[in-house]
Amino acid sequence: MGIFELILYPFYVALFYFVFKSLRKNYTDPVLKYYHAQGFWIKTLIVLVFAFFNWKISTGDSFVLYQVEGKNIYDMILKDFSNIKWILMKGVDFDESLLRDPFNKGYFRTESNFMVVRFVTVISFFTLGKYLLTNLIFSLLAFTGAWKLFLFFYEQYPHMHRKFAIAILYLPTFVFWSSGILKDSICIASIGWITYSLYQLFVRKTDFIKSTILLIFFGYLLWVIKPYILISYVPFFSLYLILKNVNMVSSKMLKLILAPVLIIGSMVAFSQIMSKLKDELGQYAADGLAKNIKTQNDAYESQAGKGGSMFSYGTEFDGSVGGLVKMAPIFVATTFFRPFIWESRKLTTLLSSFEGMALLIFTLSVFFKAGFKTVFQTLTKNPLAMYCFLFAVIFALFVGATTLNFGTLCRYKIPCMPFYVIAIFLIQETTRQKKENLLKNKQVVNV
Repeated sequence: MGIFELILYPFYVALFYFVFKSLRKNYTDPVLKYYHAQGFWIKTLIVLVFAFFNWKISTGDSFVLYQVEGKNIYDMILKDFSNIKWILMKGVDFDESLLRDPFNKGYFRTESNFMVVRFVTVISFFTLGKYLLTNLIFSLLAFTGAWKLFLFFYEQYPHMHRKFAIAILYLPTFVFWSSGILKDSICIASIGWITYSLYQLFVRKTDFIKSTILLIFFGYLLWVIKPYILISYVPFFSLYLILKNVNMVSSKMLKLILAPVLIIGSMVAFSQIMSKLKDELGQYAADGLAKNIKTQNDAYESQAGKGGSMFSYGTEFDGSVGGLVKMAPIFVATTFFRPFIWESRKLTTLLSSFEGMALLIFTLSVFFKAGFKTVFQTLTKNPLAMYCFLFAVIFALFVGATTLNFGTLCRYKIPCMPFYVIAIFLIQETTRQKKENLLKNKQVVNV
């Protein structure tokens, strides 16, 4: 990263500012205009921190793999256009003798790694291969998905816009780890666009062609890069869509019939799809999933003596489904709330520590004020809260079970964090509404 790209950076920001400003004109709601502008500036400014962090402080895949090899292919194409063939084939077929850094041998055999390199190569034609500028485009790509998520939740509860902004646009680790050349940026973009496309298709029932194209494109990206996100997310969002559509039916009798039929039918269909895709799913297939988690767990533990941010649960996971269920609360709590402040040995995990501590205090406060009954009613009667909470907890379970490194944990958990925070906010909202209704009833009685 050199002085030239620092000079170019303001010009690229100005260019994208006018692009996003023109898109903002489509919104008549001043609330949406306000948050869209704020989200844009947050994502453009945090790029500077992210790029410097990954360049000088904690060099990782963002720079030494994705940027280096993506720019390498870009340079090869500039010299000979026939080299474009390398980004059109599978990563496993790439000629490793052409790698810029020989230490990157073997990484392209994983298609998810090569997909990010493809993105860097293509984007480099617009950024001249400059690291900071490529990070900027990755960050804004993630913002488009985060914005679609915000838009989706805002349309359900407009009065909760500040809380949705905190959960999606302001959440520190979520914003930071989706602001550069990483798989996470593409995944956040994909989750947002998949969510809004499905919402358009099955609830609003508009923009069928556009939504279908976006759904296929971003669904494919997520499938290639991190299929476990797609597998864990789609069933719970589908449950929300089913319950949302059932709630639109006026007949109570028809609701009682439709809800179980649609839910059971969807479960059967999903299990059939997973069975058909067993070979493609590999380690994410249902058969032997717990054993695969155990294998990955052991791999982390074998590195524990090498220092860094490794940690242990203090008890061994035996690789069985029963063992997974038994340790589920520990795995979930680890994902949401750890590392604790006293466990952070690096700057890379300190931000997540403060966020986790704040989230733990907030969770306990909301649960204590709400009480078990209100929490249970919210999560069972509110389709939005149900889907957010179930996805967040299941995703957190598998991230916590497979990750014994705090640095990695901070990144891997970000897809579920907004959904968990929103679920807690919805419980808080239910508590507030109950208190307001109780107060109104008392006033009526007194009159």
